[in-house]
Amino acid sequence: MSHPVDNAVSAVRTYIEQHRAAFLDDLVGWLRIPSVSAQPEHVSDVRRSADWLAAELKETGFPTAEVWPTPGAPAVFADWPSGDPQAPTVLVYGHHDVQPAAREDGWSSEPFEPVVRENRLYARGAADDKGQVFFHTLGVRAHLAATGRTAPAVNLKLLIEGEEESGSPHFRALVEEHADRLAADAVIVSDTGMWSEDTPTVCTGMRGLAECEIRLHGPDQDIHSGSFGGAVPNPATAVARLVSALHDEHARVAVPGFYDGVVELTDQERELFAELPFDEQRWLHTAKSYAAHGEAGHTTLERLWARPTAEVNGIGGGYQGPGSKTIIPSSAMVKLSFRLVAGQDPDHVEKAVRAWAAAQVPEGIRCEITFAPATRPCLTPLDHPALQSVARAMGRAFGTPVRFTREGGSGPAADLQEVLGTPVLFLGISVPSDGWHAPDEKVELDLLLKGAETSAHLWTDLAEHWSHVP
Repeated sequence: MSHPVDNAVSAVRTYIEQHRAAFLDDLVGWLRIPSVSAQPEHVSDVRRSADWLAAELKETGFPTAEVWPTPGAPAVFADWPSGDPQAPTVLVYGHHDVQPAAREDGWSSEPFEPVVRENRLYARGAADDKGQVFFHTLGVRAHLAATGRTAPAVNLKLLIEGEEESGSPHFRALVEEHADRLAADAVIVSDTGMWSEDTPTVCTGMRGLAECEIRLHGPDQDIHSGSFGGAVPNPATAVARLVSALHDEHARVAVPGFYDGVVELTDQERELFAELPFDEQRWLHTAKSYAAHGEAGHTTLERLWARPTAEVNGIGGGYQGPGSKTIIPSSAMVKLSFRLVAGQDPDHVEKAVRAWAAAQVPEGIRCEITFAPATRPCLTPLDHPALQSVARAMGRAFGTPVRFTREGGSGPAADLQEVLGTPVLFLGISVPSDGWHAPDEKVELDLLLKGAETSAHLWTDLAEHWSHVP
């Protein structure tokens, strides 16, 4: 006797295979639109991309599909109510803008003329992020076909940004403006990846980011090191001492209060990280580096995903041309970035860094610190019912249990978490070899269809295991 879950898996897979060709044809049409948000000459293309997606979502069955303007590039919003008052509401996030690309950058073919080679689709945006947005259209249709429903089992919403590749300068304001319409019980971010083709994984969180520039000013102009050296403070020396005080001998950040509130890894999470097939030498080769280094007492993956960091991104001051110029420079600078983990408050970190820097600077040196807008960290507990639904849905699509990772980087997902007050989960099928932002970006077609399968199973699983909580 067949099992209902097996029947659902078969029905979803059959539908996706039957509609594979049409799905890929449509995706290719979208990838031909050079929606490069960073380049002014492509402003109309980004708008054309938004219009194309809104029309395609209407064709998919979404009753509402709108293009939302911003002071920059437009976003796309879609909404498909379930009709069930107990159904949870899920918001899918992605982006339709792409990185710049040109054939002379090293592409084997034109970046906006998609080609398939060895079951891989090559084009700018194939993985980041049009392919991973678009698999949801096939997924929801397969979900309806397998369940016999006329609307999804969840209240399904999409918000597809148009400026992610330009730093999302207007995204938070857009979310705040439309917070009522974007309200959801969970956010699914489909702008991420998994460990490898044969190790499907679900990301459980991303680090936040705080950035600052510190400028130290001493003499009102460069002055003679013979006439004044040793008798007045040197800004270049002061900035070097500042940087040397950033970490202690165990590579921990030495800013007092920096670790306040940090959510420590559980034993279970450390065990799950350790189960991943991590090859540190291969990772070092990818990093173009020669040794692993970081906070004592933690593995490389723990340092990358679950520990906060402080990095020097740039440092300068004084004469740097050929030969010598014996001066005491009037100023020096350093750019710092801090990756933050769950429990850290960017405002608290900023205050701590300002107080720490002031304490390092000697009398006679004026210190100016400028912070950029921060990104908050986000983390979903392993036992969260929505996260478990994502893991089960991906497991059904791939036919194997999935493992859990985190992302070391940062993104706009935290704005959705903070403004909407809802957990953020990650569903991505891209693999490291897909070459995001690089020449010959591609997506593995088999994995793309697994993404559609996962999407189809997810809406059913969420409806069955997680009722709406007002």
